[in-house]
Amino acid sequence: MDGTDRGTWVLVDGENIDATLGNSILGRRPQPDERPRWDRVLSFIADRWNQSARGLFFLNASTTLPMTFVQALLALGYEPVPLSGPADAKVVDIAIQRTLRALRDRGDDVLLVSHDGDFVDDLRALADGSRRLGVLAFAEFRNAGFSTIGGVESFDLEYDAKAFEAPLPRIRVIPIDEFDPLQFLH
Repeated sequence: MDGTDRGTWVLVDGENIDATLGNSILGRRPQPDERPRWDRVLSFIADRWNQSARGLFFLNASTTLPMTFVQALLALGYEPVPLSGPADAKVVDIAIQRTLRALRDRGDDVLLVSHDGDFVDDLRALADGSRRLGVLAFAEFRNAGFSTIGGVESFDLEYDAKAFEAPLPRIRVIPIDEFDPLQFLH
C-alpha cells in the first residue's frame, strides 16, 4: 500500500497461533498439513473488507531462520519479519506492538492474527472510529480483552477464514440460528 489507497495490514503472530493449535486444540505439534493456509487469511479479509490486504508475518529467528517457511510466505504474498533478541525477550510481541503503534499515524485498517492479550491496549488505541479493526484467532482462545474494544470485529481462523484443509477437533458453541440437528444425528 502506497498511502494513496486504503488497505488492510494483516499482522500475524505465527508462534501464538501455532502454540494454540498445537497445545490447546491438537495436543501435539501440528503436522504441516494441519497448519493454517495463510493465503486464505489474506483472501478472506480482502474479500470481507473489499480492499487490498498486505500481510506481515512475524517470526522469532533468534536461534534459526526457517528458510523454507520464509520462502513459502513470500510466495503467498506475505512479508516475513524475522526477529532476534535475548532469550527472555518476546521479540514477536514487541515487534507487533511497535507496528500497531506505528499504524496510529496511518489510515489503514488492521487485522491482528493472535489470541494474545498483550496487544489489547495497542489495538484499543487504534479504535478511533476511522478504521476497521479485526482480530482473527480461534474464538474460544481469543483474549477476552479484545471484546471490550468497541468496533473490533472478531473472526474465527477455521470457521470464518476457512484456513484449514480439514475440520479441527474443536468444541464449538453454536448460535441457535446456525444449529442443525443433522450434524449430530449420524
